Amino acid sequence: MHVGLLYSRIRRDEKLLLSELRDRDHEVTKIDVRKERFNIGETADVFEDIDIAVDRCLATSRSRYVTRFLDAYDVPVVNTADTAELCADKVKNSLALEAAGVPTPNTDVAFTTDSALESIEAFGYPCVLKPVIGSWGRLMAKVDSRSAAEAILEHKATLGHYEHKVFYIQEFVEKPGRDIRVVATDGDPVAAMTRSSDHWLTNAAKGGEVDQFPVDDEVASLVERASDAVGGGLLGVDLMETGDSYTVHEVNHTVEFKALDSCVDFDVPAAIVDWLEGKARQEATA
Repeated sequence: MHVGLLYSRIRRDEKLLLSELRDRDHEVTKIDVRKERFNIGETADVFEDIDIAVDRCLATSRSRYVTRFLDAYDVPVVNTADTAELCADKVKNSLALEAAGVPTPNTDVAFTTDSALESIEAFGYPCVLKPVIGSWGRLMAKVDSRSAAEAILEHKATLGHYEHKVFYIQEFVEKPGRDIRVVATDGDPVAAMTRSSDHWLTNAAKGGEVDQFPVDDEVASLVERASDAVGGGLLGVDLMETGDSYTVHEVNHTVEFKALDSCVDFDVPAAIVDWLEGKARQEATA
């Protein structure tokens, strides 16, 4: 199998994948998308002999456009452009989960500070304000009062970029100091971990402590349904516990798995490469 690894920076996650691919004698071409040009009608030479491409772009904008070009070039890519489009945008992500009947936090979208404030007041305090594009918990705010809401909304309105004028407002879920990340391949859970913190943001990127989490039938079913809702692929499905059940608050399309690999008694990169080999075989016989 000849794999094209699309990247803009090689992190620990990509090193784990590269090591596993090379241990199995697969040919790997690392493709730094910052150095490539993508023509609308002619496929770049670097893609001509690739059996499957793996999108590991750090920047969401690059991920969305590069996968769209590969789709136009008929180069199989994980994840697909449509999946990247749904997962990269929190509004589209929430709409896809809701349409599929996957339990997900109640969410409003507003386009002015006045209407956003009405949504915040309707949800009550606290509630959560998130950027529509973003990861690692950046620029997220837990809004505890009207004065805080007014200050945050004014700040966002003056940032300039149009995305900051799309106000994504979500109910605050009282979780037990942790959330759950499940890495899945086409809806099949590979492994899962909890991310715990005294802070309301529990992301591993924010310093959350990680620990192995056993996937039961309910979680497995939610992960499968959430994966199907965004088109499948190599995904990170994030859940929160709500009493005796769960809610899916996000599906990630360029999922990081180094923290998961470090805390579970399971070879996560090996399972991902097993799945990639199967995808490449499917594409070869399609």
